[in-house]
Amino acid sequence: MYLRDHFDDKLLKKKYKIISSLILFGIILISGTFYWWQNQQKSGKNSFKLLSTAQIKKNIGSKLVNNRQEDQQKITKEYQKIVKSSKYNLNTPYVKLNPYQTSPLTALIIFKTSSVAKVSYTVQGKTTKTSISNQVNGKYSKEHQVPIVGLYAAYNNQVTIKVQYKNGITDVKQLSIKTGALPKYIKTAKITVSNKNTSQMELGSNKLTLLNRTTKEPFAVDSDGEVRWYSTLYSQHMLKKWTKGHFMMLTKSDQSGETYNDLIETDLLGRVYKEFKFSAKAGSTDATKSEVQYTTLIHHDLTRLPNGNILATVSDGSSRYKEDTLAEISYKTGKVVKVIDFKRLLPKSMWKSFTKGDDGKMDWFHQNSVDYDKTDHSILVSSRNQDLIMKLDYRTNQIKWIYSGKKSSTWPQKYRKYLLKKTKGTTTTGGQHGLYLLSHKNGKETIILYNNNVSVTNGDKKNSGKYSEGVIYQINDKQKTIKQTWSYGKQLGKKNFTVVIGFAQKLANGNVLLDFGYKNNGKESNIIEVNSQGQQVWNATVKNASIKAYVYRAYRLEFYPTSYVFDVNQ
Repeated sequence: MYLRDHFDDKLLKKKYKIISSLILFGIILISGTFYWWQNQQKSGKNSFKLLSTAQIKKNIGSKLVNNRQEDQQKITKEYQKIVKSSKYNLNTPYVKLNPYQTSPLTALIIFKTSSVAKVSYTVQGKTTKTSISNQVNGKYSKEHQVPIVGLYAAYNNQVTIKVQYKNGITDVKQLSIKTGALPKYIKTAKITVSNKNTSQMELGSNKLTLLNRTTKEPFAVDSDGEVRWYSTLYSQHMLKKWTKGHFMMLTKSDQSGETYNDLIETDLLGRVYKEFKFSAKAGSTDATKSEVQYTTLIHHDLTRLPNGNILATVSDGSSRYKEDTLAEISYKTGKVVKVIDFKRLLPKSMWKSFTKGDDGKMDWFHQNSVDYDKTDHSILVSSRNQDLIMKLDYRTNQIKWIYSGKKSSTWPQKYRKYLLKKTKGTTTTGGQHGLYLLSHKNGKETIILYNNNVSVTNGDKKNSGKYSEGVIYQINDKQKTIKQTWSYGKQLGKKNFTVVIGFAQKLANGNVLLDFGYKNNGKESNIIEVNSQGQQVWNATVKNASIKAYVYRAYRLEFYPTSYVFDVNQ
């Protein structure tokens, strides 16, 4: 009995020991876990793991769709029948206003001639140098599809069709095309013009100023400020010139919705040739909590690469960061074929901790432009929130140069060899927009940008907020220097300062078109054309009557270029 009791006591003690050890281990484990969790809450900035390229591609989720093409197919088939028909000739042509239902100030005219001829047309302007004239196709043919652009709204437009035969004989037909009123968000955007000098403006026979807005419908105006084209599709930030006279437009499937994730290749008549769809879940917004939360994955800019692919500014789709990634999208398949995550290229100190926006994401980089330099297969990049512009070898992602107000001593050693040294009189960019290459010859690059002149992180704090300007710089690749060769805007002072938004375009005649897009805290957008002597030759103000309808960029463009051929059979 004693032995058995002794054995039981021994076994019981052993059990107690094991249980005590397990309890102690549990306490240590729980304490350690709690301590780790507390540290993670304090230093959560360091717990983020960069996304893989594969994950970013998945988040972007780009693909080709044909929803709009299918919707337009019925209309196109009807036009194909009309082209084949012998019913319409120059005396009684087929005339269809707004042929694809999204471009109300355009028309399609179809007719046949008994022998081959070339066709041109003119939309009669209301004042001097406001007529729009275009040569159609440029080839001799018996079948004629004439895309008319440049009509006035709510007006009985007078259009002259000119037919020139091979034997030198010319026929002329006068047409009247009546249009409807402008939609709400264009009609209420009051446009006033001053300092108009059409003899010095870059107008040609068919150029208009395209006003691409942050949201709402894009539209184009003539030198009088009269609207001569618009799209009923809402666009966000992007309406970019493409090939063959087409455009790339970022729009949305539901015009009353808040997600802009449809990138379409379209023409001025509204016909859609290609449509790319992106993930809505991975999008982000720049809106404040009090504003409508418009979201998009693509933002601000894109460019066309020599292989025809699209290089677009995107977000990586993470829960922490936005607007710091580039994606090359295959034009043929719609899939992402290359990704550049700027968090992998720039110092960790720039991106590991940054003030979060209202959406809870860090907009540490905020890329707002991209351009391709075919001379050395490189890309130009603008980072608004680092007050930085840079150039990368697109084949290797190797940095070529960086220009920033950030002191050389604050850069990690390996980056200092890329930093450009500015010459006397050269401004430091701040919150800049629209960085584009003008030329690259003999190791010297000439670039243009719109300097908002607001110090977000590394800008010129002394002059920040005093003015905004268009600037042209020359960069010496070998000497790693940057020199300012032209600027305009400082003389306008604080009244034309824009904390966000802006653009500068060098025109063919040497003039520069400037978009002070967020003037007077967004109450108006001021577009100014200046000649090479810095004299204003055109000044237009657009009163922004609706929120988020600022003029993001203003372009002077041909309506339409000679490369544009409209053919319902193609």
